[in-house]
Amino acid sequence: MADPTPITVTVTVQQVAKMIDHSLLHPTMTDADILEGLRIAKKHDVATACVKPYLIPLANKELQGSNVLVCPVIGFPHGNSTAEVKVFEANQAAAAGGREIDMIVNIGKVLGGDWIYVAEEIRQINIVVVKHGAILKVILRNDYLEEKHIIRLCPRFKSKATGGVPTLDDLLHVMSLGVTRIGASATVAIMEAAVARGITDQPTEVEFKPISGPSTGGY
Repeated sequence: MADPTPITVTVTVQQVAKMIDHSLLHPTMTDADILEGLRIAKKHDVATACVKPYLIPLANKELQGSNVLVCPVIGFPHGNSTAEVKVFEANQAAAAGGREIDMIVNIGKVLGGDWIYVAEEIRQINIVVVKHGAILKVILRNDYLEEKHIIRLCPRFKSKATGGVPTLDDLLHVMSLGVTRIGASATVAIMEAAVARGITDQPTEVEFKPISGPSTGGY
């Protein structure tokens, strides 16, 4: 199969960085790993550092003085907690300084078509998040869903691509499709590639190779 034809896009290095939620969610990460990840997020001035809720105070401390927001996850990784537990988690996370709250929908309820449950859970969580001046982002785990579920869930959403976006070319491709944020642990490689390709703080025209096929990945 022939390589995809390169596409040209105009971006700044800041636009690339602010596409990234730097993911610090792997279950084996130690505090030392988290500290290094937070330093990376701060150095590259990404959009957020995605952390587990117990790490919010540490993240706030390490990111102080930067524009990088703290983004804790709720109901992670599969959305199986009760709505009441998720509301409690979200309230605690936002009160502790989480500025963007990433919640996981109840995947089984989505697959079963219980849209009243899904909508009410999101509504309740959004109330407590907004109360603290934070914003709610909803993780759908599309790799578990069918096209009909994605269509039902996404008519008015901005899109975040998580997993399967490990390179600068991949980031530029999903950006060109309208994605406004990616979840990435390959932040250093992406940002170093941006500099190597001549992307600066001024609008820069750059070519990228589109993703050649579907891919899936973890958060």
